[in-house]
Amino acid sequence: MRQYHYTILLHPDKTQGGYWVTVPALPGCYSQGDTLEEAIAKAREAIHLYIATLISEGEPIPEEDDGAQAITIDVEAPAA
Repeated sequence: MRQYHYTILLHPDKTQGGYWVTVPALPGCYSQGDTLEEAIAKAREAIHLYIATLISEGEPIPEEDDGAQAITIDVEAPAA
């Protein structure tokens, strides 16, 4: 079995709690979980199913460039 590497983005759900997850390299691949650990586990499952679907449909599997990182920065801007 081949191993793939993807960056996931964990977004806190401020209205219902928990986290929702996006996978930038896999359009439409989303997941969510009540805790950080659950969100990550469910993201792994969602990615696995996404790749399995691509394989069954004979589609290419997107690969992410090595070294991708997500960081948060502060930016000052004029007030609206």
